[in-house]
Amino acid sequence: MTEDPLERIEREEQEKKQNRPLKTLLVVLAVVAVALALTLGWIWKQKSTLVNELEGEKAELAQQMLALQSDFENLNSDYESINHQLDTSREQVALLIERLRQTEATNRQQIRQYERELGTLRTIMRGYITQIDSLNTLNRQLTADAAAARRDAEESRRVSQELSQQVESLTGQVAAGKVLRARGISLTGYSGSDRVNDRHSRVRYMVASLSLVENSLAEHGPVRVYVRVKDPSGILLQNNNSTSFSAGDEVLQATASREVDYEGQEVELSIYINDTGDFVKGIYTLEAYTEAGLLGRAECMLR
Repeated sequence: MTEDPLERIEREEQEKKQNRPLKTLLVVLAVVAVALALTLGWIWKQKSTLVNELEGEKAELAQQMLALQSDFENLNSDYESINHQLDTSREQVALLIERLRQTEATNRQQIRQYERELGTLRTIMRGYITQIDSLNTLNRQLTADAAAARRDAEESRRVSQELSQQVESLTGQVAAGKVLRARGISLTGYSGSDRVNDRHSRVRYMVASLSLVENSLAEHGPVRVYVRVKDPSGILLQNNNSTSFSAGDEVLQATASREVDYEGQEVELSIYINDTGDFVKGIYTLEAYTEAGLLGRAECMLR
């Protein structure tokens, strides 16, 4: 049976109307797919760029750490306490470099933490340089003073030879010149990381430092130096190694002591004060002795 032309036209129009939403949906889906592809491509490119930038920042930070490590290796001093601190700081730099190596560049929070730690170590480095320069300046001054003292001693001997009537007086001067003396007496607080610190809550031990000055007239041989450290309340700090000693006609209790070999040349020494309990806020006083008597005093203020 032949289809009526009008019915056929109506049927085709009806089919077109039914297929139009499907075509529209297909077009929309195609546009969305293209947009998503472009967006994902842009995101991937941005991420790749960011990762490259972070890798560059990590590499630059590593170079800065290696430069600081080289600076620490090239920094040396003639002072035992500073050398001990330098060894500790060198270990900290090496550990920081290793931690950076094991950290992904995309871990920005950890990388920023390493940058702050690097800044702290740089500050410590500058502190060491300043401290060493100051001690070297003091050492040169002490050397000049010792040379002047030797010249004075030579002049005194010349005068004593020329003026026999002053023999008795000069004998007394020579006896006084044999007395062992000290310079640069100081008391310093240190934290558990072996850094100089004046915060009482962070101080874990203290170091008493001094120099037995050059004296060609003084008796040569072993000399034991005793230190008495008192807290802000006037209580003597003590531990299991504390001992007593005789200073002249007086018997005293010492916080700590150390024996050095004195041969008439200047001797620098440090005595560690530890295992004495927690430190409190206030002024700590230091008295340094030999068995011949008092060498001098110093104070340390803890905040």
